[in-house]
Amino acid sequence: MAAVNRVFAAQLAGLPVFGPDGESIGKVRDLVAGLRLDQQAPRVLGLVVELATRRRVFVPMLRVTSIEPNAVTLATGSVNMRQFHRRPNEVLVLGQLADARAELGGVRVTVADAAMEPTRTRDWVLAKLAVRERSSRLGLGRRRSSLQVVPWTEVSGLSLGDLTEQPQGAGQLLMLFDTMRAVDIAATLRDLPVKRRHEVADAMDDERLADVIEEMPEDDQKDLLGYLAEERAADILEAMNPDDAADLLAELTPADQSRLLELMEPEESEPVRRLLAYSSDTAGGLMTPEPVVLSPDATVAEALARIRNPELPAALATMVFVCRPPQATPTGRYVGCVHFQRLLREPPADLVASAVDTDLPALRPGATLTEVTRYFAAYNLACGPVVDAGDHLIGAVTVDDVLDHLLPEGWRETGLHDVRSADPMKSEEWERA
Repeated sequence: MAAVNRVFAAQLAGLPVFGPDGESIGKVRDLVAGLRLDQQAPRVLGLVVELATRRRVFVPMLRVTSIEPNAVTLATGSVNMRQFHRRPNEVLVLGQLADARAELGGVRVTVADAAMEPTRTRDWVLAKLAVRERSSRLGLGRRRSSLQVVPWTEVSGLSLGDLTEQPQGAGQLLMLFDTMRAVDIAATLRDLPVKRRHEVADAMDDERLADVIEEMPEDDQKDLLGYLAEERAADILEAMNPDDAADLLAELTPADQSRLLELMEPEESEPVRRLLAYSSDTAGGLMTPEPVVLSPDATVAEALARIRNPELPAALATMVFVCRPPQATPTGRYVGCVHFQRLLREPPADLVASAVDTDLPALRPGATLTEVTRYFAAYNLACGPVVDAGDHLIGAVTVDDVLDHLLPEGWRETGLHDVRSADPMKSEEWERA
């Protein structure tokens, strides 16, 4: 391994990982350390690396040949490709040590980061901690205490029991999350103990937490929603996309479902209630009630401005629906749709009515998942209209909604491919013992 004297965990987070031939493998998401019963510095066992398929695997430190400011390189050899699971004696440095409360010479401190250093035996240990003094005096004008880098052996209160029982903040972890997408944050939370997961959820703002919950498996969604106070749970549901909120509510008991819907604002709960009326494996259950809808007298420039919205999901941005007033679903009479590529070819001042595709058939809300899948394949679409018997647009199905229901149950935990090494880890196994 290249000569490196000290590496802080926060510096490693997000670094790309490359194989011996320069092939891209994934990104570093955390460090795994084995806590000791004494006060000696814990050994760093390896890295949690997220592959391109979203699967998170454990890579032993002996497989790491170099750590540079912009990348980590691995040596030749087999690595166990099974999904990473934390063992009882292990701790995630960023996920669990960051924000932990401890004591330094009788002074209460909070851990901001941890640094690993190499030993003469080629091992790596968490030799140093970056800590900040905690104070209950939060008067106006008081400056935040400065960081100190101190030896691990001088800090107390970081045993596995302490980390399991004591309350923690989540400031450092949220700073790390600022650079991550919601789907990556969801994967990180799944690796954390339930207590830590709940602490992070408490510290997140509603919009961010809603985005993260949308990317979680159903069981984890229900766990987090059940942990939150009912008022905040209702706020989170309001911040979610209506189709995702409906899918989550459909997994709850009728009593819990009804109570949360009553706590939601009426204008937020109404589209969710409409979606809950349909079976989850039909076009009505799959659709979102918030597609891009314009009146026939809107201009092409207006349509392009709407689909440029960075918060609009990519699949929804591929099609604009033209309807008579009102434009909110269920709309007035459905006129047709305009594909975004057609919009790019039309003069900006022209009306969208002149570019409407009236030949594309619409889905009915009762269309089965099989029928919806064939529809998307037959017409090469990323988004399709759902129109009721009265010719009102009530929503749109996107290709990601279809894929989410076609993929095997639990695909979010295992990644897109069930990748396994031909030669499962042998010599590496003892490195985590």
